[in-house]
Amino acid sequence: MTDGNIDGIRLEQGKAIDWIVLDRPEAANAFSRDMLAQFGVVLQRLKAEGAPVVGIRGAGKGFGAGMDLGQYNADASPMQDVTRLAGYVELWREIWRHPKPVIVAVHGYCIGVAAQMAGFADILVVAEDAAITEPTIPIGGGFVAPTWVHQVGGRRAKEFAFLPGNSIDGKTAVEWGWANAAVPAENLIACVEELAARIALVPPGVLAGKKRSINRAMEAAGWDQGLSAIAESDAILHLEPEVQEIRKMLATKGLKETVAVFRGASSQDIFRSHS
Repeated sequence: MTDGNIDGIRLEQGKAIDWIVLDRPEAANAFSRDMLAQFGVVLQRLKAEGAPVVGIRGAGKGFGAGMDLGQYNADASPMQDVTRLAGYVELWREIWRHPKPVIVAVHGYCIGVAAQMAGFADILVVAEDAAITEPTIPIGGGFVAPTWVHQVGGRRAKEFAFLPGNSIDGKTAVEWGWANAAVPAENLIACVEELAARIALVPPGVLAGKKRSINRAMEAAGWDQGLSAIAESDAILHLEPEVQEIRKMLATKGLKETVAVFRGASSQDIFRSHS
């Protein structure tokens, strides 16, 4: 059974895995408010019905371009901003808390908050040529990279975050510990579905118990504490005078010219050029 696209989310149900598809390719799967709300509805629905494993993937050329900046309210008060940002994290926590294993499959571009969401997966499989990317225009911070620290370590999280538009490919994501495996893009879905079929042989209650126990070990090691202040950190940086100047540049010169100011080599490209 396949549900139609509702607010940019499509559900494809199968025997071993139900796919939640980010299906807004005309907007590069940028997360709109309606899309995120529908994502939460479908995720909740799959707690009580459907296949033993949940998968998340993007339609079109990439996994996701992050937040829909067209819906960002630059005039929001600081607490409104904190509430908005914290809401995203709480939605990703629903992936973390879901009783079923959740596998995320990343292909093409995976930018900003999309890379934050993917990091909450139980298992993360990426295309070898995927581009996992920090936002190019530095108008926030302290929001995405801290969610990576438990997976890649502090220095790599800083390396990723400090360069505007920094990017790593799928193979590097595995080397860093952010992803489980990198496969050719054309094999990505088949790989995840074969993995799900093997996982589905384990009784659902056993899977839920295993996930819960591993989550508790990560939480005891500081996972929850690491997430506790990221909304406030990002909201504070939105008020920095220099950030306000970049926003003015966006308004007067446009996206393309503003991006050009900050675009450049990735950290990995710099390292390779000097090796």
